[in-house]
Parts: sequence; C-alpha cells; structure tokens
Amino acid sequence: MKFTNGNWLVKEGYTIHFPKTIHEVKLEDQSVLLYAPCNWINHRGATLTGPLLTIRISTPVEEVFRIQAWHFAGGIEKGPHFPALSTGRPLVVEDYSDQLQLQTGSFILTLDKQSFALQFTRNGEVVTQIDGKGIAWIDGPRQESYMRGQLGLTVGENLYGLGERFTPFVKNGQTVECWNEDGGTSSEQSYKNIPFYVSSQGYGVFVNHPEKVSFELGSETVSRSQFSVTGEVLDYYVINGPTPKEVIQHYTVITGKPALPPAWSFGLWLSTSFTTNYDEETVTHFVDGMAERGIPLSVFHFDCFWMKEFEWCNFLWDRRHFPDPKDMLQRLKQKGLHISVWINPYIAQKSPLFEEGRKKGYLLTRSNGVVWQWDLWQAGMGIVDFTNPAARIWYQQHLKRLLDMGVDTFKTDFGERIPTDVIYHDGSDPLRMHNYYAYLYNQVVFELLQQEKGEQDAVVFARAATAGSQTFPVHWGGDCDSTYEAMAESLRGGLSLTTSGFGYWSHDIGGFENTATPDVFKRWTAFGLLSSHSRFHGSSSYRVPWQFDEEAVDVARYFTEWKNRLMPYLYGQAVINSQTGVPVMRSMLLEFPEDPICNYLDRQYMLGDSLLVAPIFRSDGYVSFYLPEGVWSHLFSGEQLTGGRWIEASFDYWSLPLYVKEGAILPIGACKEQPVYSYEHELTIKIYTLTEGEKSSRVIYNQTGQKIGQISVRNENGQYYIETNGLTGTYDVEMVGYKTITVDEGRSSIRVDI
Repeated sequence: MKFTNGNWLVKEGYTIHFPKTIHEVKLEDQSVLLYAPCNWINHRGATLTGPLLTIRISTPVEEVFRIQAWHFAGGIEKGPHFPALSTGRPLVVEDYSDQLQLQTGSFILTLDKQSFALQFTRNGEVVTQIDGKGIAWIDGPRQESYMRGQLGLTVGENLYGLGERFTPFVKNGQTVECWNEDGGTSSEQSYKNIPFYVSSQGYGVFVNHPEKVSFELGSETVSRSQFSVTGEVLDYYVINGPTPKEVIQHYTVITGKPALPPAWSFGLWLSTSFTTNYDEETVTHFVDGMAERGIPLSVFHFDCFWMKEFEWCNFLWDRRHFPDPKDMLQRLKQKGLHISVWINPYIAQKSPLFEEGRKKGYLLTRSNGVVWQWDLWQAGMGIVDFTNPAARIWYQQHLKRLLDMGVDTFKTDFGERIPTDVIYHDGSDPLRMHNYYAYLYNQVVFELLQQEKGEQDAVVFARAATAGSQTFPVHWGGDCDSTYEAMAESLRGGLSLTTSGFGYWSHDIGGFENTATPDVFKRWTAFGLLSSHSRFHGSSSYRVPWQFDEEAVDVARYFTEWKNRLMPYLYGQAVINSQTGVPVMRSMLLEFPEDPICNYLDRQYMLGDSLLVAPIFRSDGYVSFYLPEGVWSHLFSGEQLTGGRWIEASFDYWSLPLYVKEGAILPIGACKEQPVYSYEHELTIKIYTLTEGEKSSRVIYNQTGQKIGQISVRNENGQYYIETNGLTGTYDVEMVGYKTITVDEGRSSIRVDI
C-alpha cells in the first residue's frame, strides 16, 4: 500500500511515525529488545507523548535475522500462523555506546542507536540496509492502523518471487498484493501468493503474515522495497545467502522442505478435460489410444464431471456414466496407470453432504450462524471449515472411500476465493485465513495420502498455495489460454513460484481455455515434458494428441520417452530438492547468479543443475536463447557450442534448445516406457567436457529415492579419471567431447564409449 504522495508529501489522512533513536536496549536470552521512540527525546518531558515502537531481533536459524515490531502490544492475537520456525538460538552481540552489532553465521546486523539505522553485511560488504524510516507505524483515516517495513535497493539490484506471478519476472517497479484470487494466468492476480522475495544481492525477505501483505518493490520509492500490513504488529525475516540457492535453502528451513513426490508422478498425466462429454467408454478409448500409438502414460485424471452436475463435491461417481467405478478403476490400473480425480473444498447445496455439513457445523458460517453460501462456481455452495477437526476427519473419510476404491491421488482445485465475512470453528481471523486456507486444504488431503498410501507415495496436484505449501507437492499453473503468449506467461509464473521456494511446477500442456493450433500444441508438448511434471488437460476439448494431428502423436511419444529415460537424473534432482529446498525447475538466476544477463531471463530455465531448456514460442521454430560461459552440448544431437553469448536458431518439432552444462554427469535410464523402473539397470552415464584441473561428481538414486552409488570424474593434465562407488551391474559411460580416458581400478563392470 502506498502512503506517500511523491517524494515529499504524505497522503492526506495518514501520519507516518518512525523511530528517531534507540532509547534503550535490553539483552534477552535469545534476542535483543529495542525501545525506539518516534520523537526526539531531548528532555524528560519528551517521553510523555508520542508512539514508542518495541522491536525484537532474534535468529531462528543461522544466517537469518527475525525482526518483530509492535506499536500497541495489547491486541488479541488470532491465528492462523504460518508453520514458520520461530524458536530462537543464541545471538552473538556486541553492545557499544553508539552501536549494537548482532551476528548469526556470516551475517552481521549493525544498529546505529542514535539515528536508528540498520545495516546488514556479509564478509565486510553491505547486503542491504534500513534507514530511519525503515520501520514505521502509520496512523490512517477512520482509525486505521498499519505497520510498514522498508529495505534499501542498491544500483542494479533485482527482486524475484512473491509466488506464482504472471507479470514480469523481475519484480522491480511492481506493486504486488499478496491475496489469493482465481484470476487465470493473464493478470496481476495469482493463485499462489507467497510473501517471500529473493534479491540478486544474495538475500531474501519473508514477511511472516498470512493475511494480505502489500509490496511496493521500487515502485513507491524507487530505491526501496516496501511491505506493509494492517494492524499494530510487523514480523519479517531477512535471510542471508550469499547465493539465491542458499537463500531458498534457508527459507525452506524456516517454512518447510518439499516432500519427495513418488517417481510415477513425473510421468505423463492425461485428463478427460473439463466440460467435455466422457464416460467409461471415452476414458478407455483415450487410454487404449495412447497405448496403441506408443505414447507412455503414467496417470489418468478424471476432471470435475466424474461427479454429478450441481453436486460438487459429493465424492460420488456419476453412475449414469460410470456404472461400476471400482471395477473400472481396477481395469485401468491393470493397464499400469495411477488414477487421479478432481476435488475442491466446496459443498454444493444439491450435494447430499450439504445438509450433513450444515447440521454438524462443518461449513463456514456468517456471524449470525447461517452457512455462508453463494452461487459462483456451484449453486448454493458452502465451504468446508478445515479449522474444525471433526470436519477434517469427515472430509478425509469421503476421500478415503475413493482411495479404497482405487484412486491414487487428487487434483486439489480451487481454495482461492475464500470469504472474509465468516466465522471459523477455532476462532481464526478470516482475513488471515483467506490465503492460509489453501495450506489447510492441501494439508488435509496430503496427510491422508501419507497415512493411506505411505509417505513415499503421497502427491497432490494443487492450484492454490501460500507460504509453506511447498511441503505438499505438486502445483500447477491454473487456467491459461491456448496461445504462445499464454505459454510464455505460464513459464514466467512457474519460474516466479519456484524462486519462491516451490520445488515442482506443472501447467496444462496446450493451454486450458479454447483449443491450441497443432503448432502451439506440439511446441507446448516439448515444453511440458521438460517440466518437472507433465499433464495434457483442457477445458472444452480433449487433449489427446491425435485430436491435433498425427505429427503431434509422434512429438508426444518422443518427448515422453525422453522424459522417462531422464528419470535417473530428474529423480535425483527431486531427492536433492527434498533435502535442500533447491527447486527442480529453476530460473537461470538461481544456477548462474554471477552472470548478470541471467538476471533477466524468463523464456528459458534450468531443469535441475545440468539441463538448460529454452521453449520455442514461434510458429516458424525460431528461438533466441542465451548460453552462459562454458561448453554446452545439445542432449539430442551432441552439437557443442561455446557459451557466454546469445544463440539464434530454428528447430523442428522434435527438438528445441536442450543443452547440457559443461562438466555435467548425466545419468540416463534404459527404460522409455514408464518413469518407474530400476534406474541403475543398464544405466548410461554421460560425462561432459571438463576443463583441466576440474572434477565433477553425481550421486545416483534409485526409484524410491535411496542412494545407490556415486560416480566421479576428474581431469588431470589432460587425462580423465573415473571413479565409481556403490554402483553394481553393468552400465555404460559415454565421454562426450573426450579423446582419451583412464578408468580407475576397483570399479564395477563398465563399458566405455569414446
């Protein structure tokens, strides 16, 4: 929210109060408490009027400072609260007459007591700083109250993240309201608002407020980032890197690491689509059609109309179209498929569950006790109150019945348009619950899947999210159009989301609204199957490839087979994500923070640490993409290019810029028919050019995420040495770009292709 009128004036009706000095410092066990008056204290009489801000600084985890500020501390604290790590750890404190210096790890916070200025440094260099106006209480019209935080932006500093945002990837100059909306992918609204951003300066900021947070990112004052909330309290974390990857690692220590999705979820998903007509015969026709055409399929998804119209959700199969759902699901599973069904957290008035939910108090109510209802989406629908433990169990019991029938996972749609004029069972603040509802909703479903399927087999396909939701993978990008423009805006949204701590991201291949041209569909297919998760899904038309043209069938087969073969690499990246929080699908910035050109790239990305992908957004196959420094090898053709420059080229539908980074060790599996197999069996390990004196290594994981071995290579004076540890059986080592190698003794059986 903007409070000023240009550089000199404050908006009419507002008064901004900020600390003039630090009057008193109190050293607590694991924090420092500051008392900062908003008036100059020239004599005792000056202490009698005017606001006093109370500020606590602590460190919940090394390399992170938590800053809490209060104007009035006597309010009733209501939930919900983010699942953020808040327990303190000892601070290193040096208290001088005019300064206070706090340290956690390599991160140092220096406070000027006289002018109330805060400076964050790392290895003697300034990372960011807060001037005297950087923490403020703002008195607004009609007795409104706000708390505001500001951090300085240096020359050339860029900001990223804040959730899945479809506006420009670099957030400087933008005003962002963190408020979940069902707004599609073509506006400033977002399904997934995360009050966390990453700076190119190697730090991040997490605003620990589930309610609406307003961000002004170099937009109200161009040399400052700003965030504000209503009320009397401000709570935020300043997170050190120094690299963007390390910022995300520390952030996910605070808010949670993503769970490891099952390997089968990385295969191709096929949907019935939304408003299309379908029954068991249609589903079987699609599944068999994919098999007949040799397109490997991992998951079949039933969208909304598996239930009877006007009754979403009743969790009952529409017997007019699916007369024997249990046997149908078993027949599908005999074809090697996993089953997904669509759900949402709403109960339509016509659903047989509505009256039960109303009577038992499982639905959100207005202040007068009447169930909150409206007609948008489903006629007379109510919303499940997941703060009620009994309602959670009730909802899970209906899902469990579906799991017992043969369903494997749920597409947890909606959860964004949550009203604020409601009463929650546990007394939660409805403004704080608006965004947080998405967390509770997906938590209820994900925890049931963990209980019933086991922790290694739990996955959802979620749309709405907030901070912490990354622990319930995976998420997809929502309702996009079927154009190149929508394809590009979807990618921007996905890169913003994964820069916000989310490990996985998917999108509707070919677009959701309308129907793509065969050209767009084929280009989007390549992009979709080189994303962490891949799904054919649409609204009013089927998304089976032969509905477009026969060439689309070949393209779908080709890229699906390649993705299955890449599973030893991709699943290894997923394991790393579960351990570190570093996303599988990531912006160029995360992998190459030292390259200033990568700061702005939003039409290409890294799939894991070694594969660069540049989707094609033009019908003529032309693409302009950037390769950072080093020697890059095209995965399909083996063509090698020197980086540090822009490349212009054209590609047919069976290729795109898909380059392997110099020095990479890329494990490629032998199975192209499915994503789950013995990854170590007949494994091919491609080793890419290393400069002299360098070494590289890759841990190999199996299809359940267990470490099975490691391979290392080093270049010593032009001789290349390979070492293996733990790998068994026979596997190929292919040296890409090498002439001579030496294989160390004591290895398992290796075939070397030079």
